[in-house]
Amino acid sequence: MELNKKIRIYGGATAIVTGGASGIGKALAQELARRGCEVVLADLQIEMAEDVASEIRDSGGKAKAVNLDVTDFPAMERLVQETFDRTGRLDYIFNNAGIAIGCTANHYTISDWNKIIDINLRGVVNGIQAAYFIMIEQGFGHIVNTASMAGLMPNPVNVAYAATKHAVVGLSLSLRTEAAHMGIRVSVICPGVIRTPILEGGKYGKINMNIPQEKLCEMWEELKPMAPDVLAKKALNAVAKNRAIIIVPSFWKLLWWLNRLSPALGMAFAKNRFKKMQKEFDLL
Repeated sequence: MELNKKIRIYGGATAIVTGGASGIGKALAQELARRGCEVVLADLQIEMAEDVASEIRDSGGKAKAVNLDVTDFPAMERLVQETFDRTGRLDYIFNNAGIAIGCTANHYTISDWNKIIDINLRGVVNGIQAAYFIMIEQGFGHIVNTASMAGLMPNPVNVAYAATKHAVVGLSLSLRTEAAHMGIRVSVICPGVIRTPILEGGKYGKINMNIPQEKLCEMWEELKPMAPDVLAKKALNAVAKNRAIIIVPSFWKLLWWLNRLSPALGMAFAKNRFKKMQKEFDLL
C-alpha cells in the first residue's frame, strides 16, 4: 500500500492533459504514453483527440479522449474525479489548454479579454481546483501548468496573452511553495516559439491584424520554432526532475536572464521588437 503513495515517473502513472488534441498538448500526451503513462486527453476538439488516443492505443499505450471545456468547472471536476475513481490515482495534471489573440491592445474587445482570461487563466485555475484536493488526499501528485516566455517578459502585440501567462507563472510558483509540504509538486512550462497551430491563431484564437500569411510565417521562422515532440521530451525530462520553471528551447533562457538582470533592458528589447513590427507590418 505504501508503494501506491508515491508519484510514478512515468511508468504506471495516470495523467490528464488539457488541450490534448493538438500542438503541445498532443505531443505531451504522446510522450507520456511512450514513457508508460495512462493518458486522458481532454479537449473540445474531440474527434482530433480521439484520433490521438487511438494512435496511442494502436502503439500499445493507454489513452482515453474526453470532450472538455476547461472553462466549465463542474465538467473539469467530474473528469478529474472519474479519472481518479477509474485508475485509483492521479499522478499528473497538465493544464495546457490555451489560446492567443494577436493584435495591439487598441484592437481588443471586452469579449476578447474575457475569452482569453477564461481559457488561459480560469482554465488553469479549474484544473488545479479539481485536482489539488485529490492529490492532497492521496499524498502525492504533480500539477504542470503551461505558460509561455510571454509570462516571463514583456510581449507587445500580445498583451492579453502575456497578462494571462504572467498570471499562470505567478500562480504556479506561489502554489509550489504552499504545496511542497503536502508532497505535491508544481511546475510551469514556459515555451519559446513552438511550431503549433497557435502561431496562426489556432481554432479558438485569432490573429486580429492585417498581416499576410506569408509574412506572418516568415516572422515566426526567424525565431526558430521548435517541433512540439522535441519540446515534450525536454519538458517531461524537466518535470521528472521537479523543476519549478521549465524553459524550452533552452536558448530562450538568455532573454529571461536578461530581463531578470535588468528589467529596463528587457523593456528596451521589447520596445525595439515592437518598433520593428510596426515598421514591417504597418501596425496602428
